[in-house]
Amino acid sequence: MSKRFLGDTALLTGRSLRHIMRSPDTIITTTIMPIAIMLLFVYVFGGAISAGSDSYVTYLLPGILLITIASSISYTAFRLFMDMKSGIFERFQSMPIARSSVLWAHVLTSLVASLVSVVVVVGVALVMGFRSGAGVLAWLAVAGILILFTLALTWLAVIAGLSAKSVDGASAFSYPLILLPFISSAFVATATMPGPVRAFAEHQPVTSIVNTIRDLFIQQPVGTDIWIALAWCVGILIVAYSFAMVTYRRRIS
Repeated sequence: MSKRFLGDTALLTGRSLRHIMRSPDTIITTTIMPIAIMLLFVYVFGGAISAGSDSYVTYLLPGILLITIASSISYTAFRLFMDMKSGIFERFQSMPIARSSVLWAHVLTSLVASLVSVVVVVGVALVMGFRSGAGVLAWLAVAGILILFTLALTWLAVIAGLSAKSVDGASAFSYPLILLPFISSAFVATATMPGPVRAFAEHQPVTSIVNTIRDLFIQQPVGTDIWIALAWCVGILIVAYSFAMVTYRRRIS
């Protein structure tokens, strides 16, 4: 990467982060729904759901964190769509800046906002009784997986933001991503699900990611789940990035 690309990306990322700091309601909005779901499942449904020897909030938290990220990245598509409509991309093209730095600025802004939302949700979970004896390395592994997952979904959001015809269309793509954890091991063990649903749940990316994070929290061997989770995240990231760049070049050409 050239110094010019890094400098341009840092400058534009600062611009996007200032917009978020002026309207913190973005982060508030993206944390309300995951926290509400966590409260509902722990205090209303938790008594009827077996989580083994662990507290249900500990069992539930990995899936809630993924829902938080999926909720957060919808704003990436929204902000990108609004920038496209405002004509700011055309103004950027007339300036001596690296073209891809505009997209990377949105992606890095999304990453920061998502991580802030994740920290808020973890704080609420601690108040609700979440406890983990995980060491520093385990927490770093959790952070790494969440960052990789966020980057993968954010590049999907970039495609939606560049391709959408309306504001609603730009944001609506995240709805299936938010629902995906509900058909996984995030809330109940997949063994309790009927055959076809179980087959889908066990072979979609969220289950392996949730299982890996949960095992890291409770200090259990992660087994092959971590490699499956990383393969999903990296695979989605590469494909989404490639399509996003192709879509971007077509839009600005």
